[in-house]
Amino acid sequence: MSKEPAEQPIVLVVEDEYLLAFDLAASLGDRDLAVLGPAPTIAQALSLIAATDEIDCAILDVSIRGEMVFPVAEALSKRGIPFVFTTGYEKSVFGEQFTDIEVYSKPLDIERLTTEISTLAHNHCVKRGHA
Repeated sequence: MSKEPAEQPIVLVVEDEYLLAFDLAASLGDRDLAVLGPAPTIAQALSLIAATDEIDCAILDVSIRGEMVFPVAEALSKRGIPFVFTTGYEKSVFGEQFTDIEVYSKPLDIERLTTEISTLAHNHCVKRGHA
């Protein structure tokens, strides 16, 4: 039996590589998670964050169309929403601000990433009182 969409944890996906975004969304859906996005730009990601209070976690590609995703990470942090980074960059690009955030290197192990995101999303959904 499937959950109602409002009961599913919601994962924001910020990724500008279409095929990777599609694969992530499909894998998250297989884990009974609702996907917000995928957002292929920083502006779209920030708009999605502003439009809802029901994001449970996020997957953020560090470089979106040549821009660093840190404004999105800051917006999520201010709201207490957990997130992870995906990147092909070295961890040194993060500076001091995001040293405690999990980083998944590309090429991604989508199975591992979505399994761990599922746990993170469900835990945050319970905190919000929606599970």
